[in-house]
Amino acid sequence: MSADLVGYADAVAAMSARAGAIADGAAPELVWLLEHPPLYTAGTSARPEELVEARFPVHRTGRGGQFTYHGPGQRVAYVMLDLKRRGPDVRRFVVTLEEWIIRTLAAFGVRGERRQDRIGVWLRRPERGDGHEDKIAAIGIRVQRWVTLHGIAINVAPELAHFSGIVPCGVSDARYGVTSLADLGVHATMAEVDATLRREFEALFGSIDPRGGALTP
Repeated sequence: MSADLVGYADAVAAMSARAGAIADGAAPELVWLLEHPPLYTAGTSARPEELVEARFPVHRTGRGGQFTYHGPGQRVAYVMLDLKRRGPDVRRFVVTLEEWIIRTLAAFGVRGERRQDRIGVWLRRPERGDGHEDKIAAIGIRVQRWVTLHGIAINVAPELAHFSGIVPCGVSDARYGVTSLADLGVHATMAEVDATLRREFEALFGSIDPRGGALTP
């Protein structure tokens, strides 16, 4: 876990190097918890018109998906697992990431749900209108030599106005917005979220190689 904000380019370089070492059998798996300074990332499916206003640095990245925002108050987890050893099933890996988020949110009394037509984890918000839903967590991955890169981002207490510079994940329908634990009135500390992520990760994925340790730098 990194206590200070980590620049995106530095994080991607470190993640890529670690993933390569995992694939070579030279390093254990890793789940890296961090926060970024405010920035936007564009996945492989991002379209130029989805960048409404470049209020923060924009990084092109090799993960799947479209535009998303990262910033303080958002817990990012970069997941570097060896699917060759765990089972070469990318769809199952993504579904398990979704379940990891859903179980973590449930520990704070929040019901997250999957959507077949939209990536990430969503909440029903009927008080905001018929059919309204908000996204609370994003998922974007890449797999290289059967080692996973990138991962998830859970909105704990970020500045939600910062999402307005993009069309988050390409979803422009006015019925769909963005939320956070804080926006829902859940006053969870990042340490509490991290402890829950650790517990639920090991319940779903099992332990990381003992040379490394789950959710550690």
